[in-house]
Amino acid sequence: MHYFDVDQWEGMMSKFVSAVKAVMKRAVVAVFVATAMPLLAADDLAAAKAYTVRYCSQCHTFEQGEKHGQGPNLFGLLGREAAAAPGFVYSEGIKETLKGKVWDRELLDAWLTDTIAVAPKAQMVYFQDDPKVRAKLILYLESLK
Repeated sequence: MHYFDVDQWEGMMSKFVSAVKAVMKRAVVAVFVATAMPLLAADDLAAAKAYTVRYCSQCHTFEQGEKHGQGPNLFGLLGREAAAAPGFVYSEGIKETLKGKVWDRELLDAWLTDTIAVAPKAQMVYFQDDPKVRAKLILYLESLK
């Protein structure tokens, strides 16, 4: 019978946990590439819509007159006063931070890059480092007129 000492056991467990984490990271990347990359490959409005709906519809709606979700309906967002979608209740923090601003490409790109940098008191937390992905989102949102 073979017994392990505590140091040896901890070392083996540490290696095992590291290996599992590495496998999980690769699996997450593989799933992302398999699902998101085909959508990003086609540079058209249909792909932008599919991507936006897939990743934003958990909280937002997009069609004119649709009820708000957890977040406001995004129809007609560009050109609209920020934190002012009719019928949506915004927190005081977000209204205070975005007061007097109008959604344009520049503000929306900053928002999608890092919501907390734009509005530190925002309840929506979103970070998108890839400018191509942000461009897809903006392309679709611009079309909602």
